[in-house]
Formats: sequence, C-alpha cells, structure tokens
Amino acid sequence: MPRLGVWQHAWRLMVAVVVSLPIWLSTLALMRARSGGAGSWVLVGDPLVALGCLTLLLWRRRWPLAVALAVTVASTVSALATGAALLALCSVATRRRPVEIGAVVLAYVTASQFAVEVYRVQGSAEALWWVEVAVPALTAGIAVATGTAVGARRVEVWSLRERAESAEREQSAREAQARALERNRIAREMHDVLAHRISLVAMQAGVLDHRGDLSADENRVLVRGIAEGSHQALEELREVLGVLRADPGRPDPPQPSLDRVPDLVADARASGLDVRLADAVTATPPDAVGRTCYRIVQEALTNAAKHAPGAVVLVTLGGAAGGTLDINVRNGPAPRRTARPPDSGFGLLGLGERITLAGGELDHRPTPEGGYVLTARLPWPDDPAHSHEKSA
Repeated sequence: MPRLGVWQHAWRLMVAVVVSLPIWLSTLALMRARSGGAGSWVLVGDPLVALGCLTLLLWRRRWPLAVALAVTVASTVSALATGAALLALCSVATRRRPVEIGAVVLAYVTASQFAVEVYRVQGSAEALWWVEVAVPALTAGIAVATGTAVGARRVEVWSLRERAESAEREQSAREAQARALERNRIAREMHDVLAHRISLVAMQAGVLDHRGDLSADENRVLVRGIAEGSHQALEELREVLGVLRADPGRPDPPQPSLDRVPDLVADARASGLDVRLADAVTATPPDAVGRTCYRIVQEALTNAAKHAPGAVVLVTLGGAAGGTLDINVRNGPAPRRTARPPDSGFGLLGLGERITLAGGELDHRPTPEGGYVLTARLPWPDDPAHSHEKSA
C-alpha cells in the first residue's frame, strides 16, 4: 500500500474534525441550555482527547485494528473525537475483512451508549433506546460502506496498474524477441551474401600460396578472380546494407532463385572449383522454394570451397510440381591439404532453420571415401501459377 503524503493526511483529518464539530457544538449548547453552563471537561478535556485521537490516526495504516479500537473507546468521553472514530472505522473497512469491521462497529455502537450517559444532563428527557442505538449504527454503516467502496476502488486500481505493468513487460519481451529475430535474419543474410564470395576468394588465394608451379597466365587468372570476387562481395554487401537502411515501405529487391543456380555454379567454376551441374527440373517452382534451393546450393558450394578445395563437386537438382524439389550436393575428398579455414558454425545451422521454415528436410554427412554429401528435400505444391516450364 503506498504511503500517504502530508496533504493526503491533512485533508482526511480535516474531514474528521468537520464531522465532529457540529456534534461537539450541539453537546455544548445542550449542556448550557439545561444546566446553565458548560463543564470544563467539554471545553478543555474533550478537545484534548480529540487531538490525541487525531494524532493516533497517523498510524492507522500500520496498525489499523488497534488504532480503530483505541480511538473508538476514547470517543466515549469526547464528542469531538466522533469524526476520528468514524475515520478509523472507514480505514478498517477498506481492508474488507468482516471480522475486523464487525469488532470495530460493535465497539463504536457500545461506546456511543456510554457517551450518552457521560454527557446526559440532569432533567433531560429520556430518549427512546432504539434511537440511541439506530443513529450510531447508521453512521457506522455509512463509514463502513464508504471504506468498502474505497477499498474496492484501490483493488481495482492496483489490478489495472498490475495489468499495465504486465503488458509493458510483455511488450518489452516481444520487442526484445523481435530484435533478436531481426539480428538473426540480418546475420543469415550477411552470411548468405558474403560467405560464398569470400570462400571462393580464399580458395584462389590458397592456390596462389601453395602452388609454385603455376605459369604467369595462370597466376594472372587467379589474381583477376580474387579481384573480381572481392569486388562482387563488396557490391553484394552494399546491396544488403542498402536494404537495411531503406524505408520500411520500400519493397525488397528480387532475391536469387532457382534460375540463378547455373550462374552460381559458373562463378564457382570460374574461381577454380570443379563443379558439375545436373539439372533435371523442367518447371519453375514457387518463389520461396526457388530461393531456398538457391541458398542451399550456395551454402554447399561455400563449404566445399572451404573444406575440400580442388575436389570434384556434383550438384544434382530434380523434382516436379505436386511432389518435392530434391537437391543433392556431393564432393569428393580434397586432393591437397590446406590450412583449415575459420568456421563460424552458423552456415548449416541457418540453412537448417531456413529449410525447416519451408517445411523441408535436410541431411548432411561425410561419405565413406572421405567426401561430403548434403541432401535437401523441399515440398513443391501443385500450383498452376508456377507449373509452367522454365525459360531457356
């Protein structure tokens, strides 16, 4: 429960005084009219007791039941403390505990009966007993109803605040998850774009480093391939960064698909990788399937260039609409030993995530002869819009 400020305490105590003041003035007037004067207790003792009760109310939130009972008992000898007793009862009622409320109400009604005897002047007419009980009970009921309403409102406010804080935490968690997914997407795109080109460049540089028997023309071809590969890697990096910096509403540039696989194989072959393509696909698959196929072949050629430079790599594509698109990339053992290139470990992991999202299956394993084989199977729905034959 939040602590109350000075002003919040002050106006509550002021209300208690305002409620008590008419009762005290009425008692004072009756005693003067019927007894010819007011006693010193009403003028001095009563206000002092009321002041003590108001001071005691400052601790009503820490010890609500004890303070309420103490103030209620004190109000027996102080008409000016009636408002303090009602405020204490209202504070207890905000907790909405029937046993505590019942105890304080009983104490308040009982104290009011003793207060009547304390302030009864000689010769006054006897009031009806049910009036003496009903009036305190009615005022106590009003205090209890007010306190219960305030307590219910507090619970509702706390519930709404908790919901707002929970929603804010959930929103922060969703934003963090979205940022993580976006970082993974960016990392995957960067890997797809750069890993292939840099691997081919590294392979050509490795040939220059380990082959001392190359002719001048062969050296020039390799150097030209390194320069062109580096330039293409920079261009592709600029394209990725341009997409990241573009406006959200701007459409993404077209992504390479199945029809770009021959160009991918040609680039790898020009970089010195012995790649052979067997393409038995005669139709055009959906864009998502074609893009995934391109990335699979790209990652497989990248791994072959990194881990088996100089080996023969066979890329086999097959499948038809209504079935699956099958990709098989197999390479033999590396004919020469080179320094092991750095391995991020995220290539096949990202490829597996991509294939899983496409609803396909991935398998990769070493072969008995020392090579490596990667196979993937992607679902190819029978969509008439994509069932036309590939253009030459």
